[in-house]
Amino acid sequence: MSNLEEHIRIAKQKFHQALQDTAPEAWETLKNTFLARKGIIAELFAMLAECTPEEKRHYGKTLNELKNEITEQIERLKSKVEFQLRPKRLDPTLPGKPYPYPRVHPLTQTLNRIVDTFARMGFVVEEGPELETAYYNFDALNTPIWHPAREKSDTLYILNSTSEYELLRTETSPVQIHALEKRGVPIRIISPGRVYRNDKPDATHSPVFHQVEGLCVDEKISMADLKGTLLGFYRAMLGSRIEIRFRPHFFPFTEPSAEVDVTCPFCYGNGCRICKQSGYIEMGGSGMVHPNVLKGVGVDMEKYSGFAFGLGVERLAMLLHGVDDIRLFYENDLRFLEQFA
Repeated sequence: MSNLEEHIRIAKQKFHQALQDTAPEAWETLKNTFLARKGIIAELFAMLAECTPEEKRHYGKTLNELKNEITEQIERLKSKVEFQLRPKRLDPTLPGKPYPYPRVHPLTQTLNRIVDTFARMGFVVEEGPELETAYYNFDALNTPIWHPAREKSDTLYILNSTSEYELLRTETSPVQIHALEKRGVPIRIISPGRVYRNDKPDATHSPVFHQVEGLCVDEKISMADLKGTLLGFYRAMLGSRIEIRFRPHFFPFTEPSAEVDVTCPFCYGNGCRICKQSGYIEMGGSGMVHPNVLKGVGVDMEKYSGFAFGLGVERLAMLLHGVDDIRLFYENDLRFLEQFA
């Protein structure tokens, strides 16, 4: 059976050549080629059936030696790969790896400052659902059915499991209705949170942003109380040189209503690029709570009156940090976020 001897010699030569040409990570390929049920070694053992008993003893011993050699070499490759992949031991004498100190997002920083400032004025935080009904978002706030804010072009509606339309709140004012129903009067709250509008994102608009709405209802509340509250707040946030002014406006849930402008914190009224040479920057809306709103929650309008206001957190954060594009707050760019210690 010199033919079998030649096959064994070729197989051994072929394995050593493959061992040199194969990366350690491919040890399974070598194992399948030579040691599998239909591999080269198995084929050689099958050829022993045609040998004489004496040849079987001789070539069987040679084949077993070759099989053991191949198995040992493949196990070495396997062990080498497993050693490279296993976790390295911890050396306690090495210095620790520095990790970046976590920073609070600039919007969260601004929101925390707003809440802290109003807390010192006696306002408490009230929260509510982001998914609202049309009643709380519009009807209870005296927004008529024909008002353009109720159109799908402005508001994001959702069809719920009972085939009724709900909406993502367009402001946090609905929280005020929930709070009045639950707490009654007198009341002094702020309602911070996310709101949603059907807006196309650009440098000053986002479909998702943050607002803080405020409400104060008590005996003998007037516009003077509203102005004093907002003046104290904006001076605490932007500096003692800040002044505010009211411009007549219309909101369905307040009467009278006013837009709130603050002195530009960059030029202090002299006119600059930020305030478009006007000396003032618009910050939000305000006014005395409309009688229909109070009547809807059962408040005695002869005894109580109140004011409400709203402001955008992103707009205030942009002023505080000199940011000119609202989208930067939402892009999660660490180069931007790491600037806010």
